[in-house]
Amino acid sequence: MKLTVRVKPNARKNEVKHAEDGTLTIFVIDPPREGKANEKIIELLSEYLGKPKRSISIVAGFKSKNKIVEID
Repeated sequence: MKLTVRVKPNARKNEVKHAEDGTLTIFVIDPPREGKANEKIIELLSEYLGKPKRSISIVAGFKSKNKIVEID
């Protein structure tokens, strides 16, 4: 399954919100440097979806605010 994700780095708190158009907006405290925000995105999605971290991967948009995430 693939999800479209919009990321808001440097947020006040870590949070996942589901938008009406089917995308997820993820607010991340971590800065978008050295992959820290991407790691946190996987961690938050793991908690939100109840899946292990190893089953979630970013397949597109590594350096973009819009990402495509694949979930096994």
